[in-house]
Amino acid sequence: MRIGFDIMGGDFAPKEAIAGAILALQEIGPDDKIVLIGDSEQATNMLKSNGISDDRFEIVHTTEVIGMGEHPTKAISQKKNSSIAVGFGMLSKKQIDGFVSAGNTGAMLVGSMFSIKPIEGVIRPTITAMVPKLNGKFALVLDVGANADCKPDVLYQFAVLGSLMMKHVYGYSDPKVGLLSIGKEKEKGNLVTVSAHQLMEESEDFHFIGNVEGRDFMSDKCDVIVCEGFTGNIVLKTFESFYYIMKKRGIQDEFMERFNYENFGGTPILGVNAPVIIGHGISNAKAFKNMILSARDVINSDLISVVRDSFSKLVPVQ
Repeated sequence: MRIGFDIMGGDFAPKEAIAGAILALQEIGPDDKIVLIGDSEQATNMLKSNGISDDRFEIVHTTEVIGMGEHPTKAISQKKNSSIAVGFGMLSKKQIDGFVSAGNTGAMLVGSMFSIKPIEGVIRPTITAMVPKLNGKFALVLDVGANADCKPDVLYQFAVLGSLMMKHVYGYSDPKVGLLSIGKEKEKGNLVTVSAHQLMEESEDFHFIGNVEGRDFMSDKCDVIVCEGFTGNIVLKTFESFYYIMKKRGIQDEFMERFNYENFGGTPILGVNAPVIIGHGISNAKAFKNMILSARDVINSDLISVVRDSFSKLVPVQ
């Protein structure tokens, strides 16, 4: 397995990125290789300063970086030798099995759409987030920012993608899927959620349990929570704010500590033709390590092939 890793992406790169790659070495297999994509001089110097031999990694030199505030499409097309563009080039040529970055999220989405492209049948690829439950498990929420506006058939596909991820990456045998709305009754919600409910309630593609509300996130009511990216992003950042306030006030709580984004590292872009993991821009070494391990898990699960096979059989919903 070869995992491509953008060491120039993120607010604290390359220092924290390389530190995370060093931590990941302890948990990946002996035959697995992390390919560091970025400034080779900085990478080599940092590895030496940490007493790590160059041969533990493969280093691919790049000379450009796509900044967090740059226009994604322009940056990808104009900065051909950026770590993100080079990473996607390697992924499209199958020189790496997966690509990980905490860089410009828009550029990562654009690169995925135009380099490796969506799986046939997928209307819109999506990104996810994990929400801890009180019982020690977690729920998968999607979308959390890639698609601010969605039609009912797109939400239906999110349910399929989320269910497949929970089954094949996290081992849930029959994940329960809920549609986020403002009431449990199927008539509650806006025009999109009411229409989406009608599509989902008779589905045989996933285990639909009906509408769920904001209060259900941390309960065991469902395992996959479906919503459009506008709502999902607000929910995600609300949970993050509670965690940061808790830390600022010096409150120690074992359950709330599970909301720390570092524990999850990153999220795959579901619905594209190769494993791509997006991380948080403020990632530190621990988060980078977990991003790399997330890529390993997605690659090992063969999720891309599973999604491709499922969508080849999926009957388009009306």
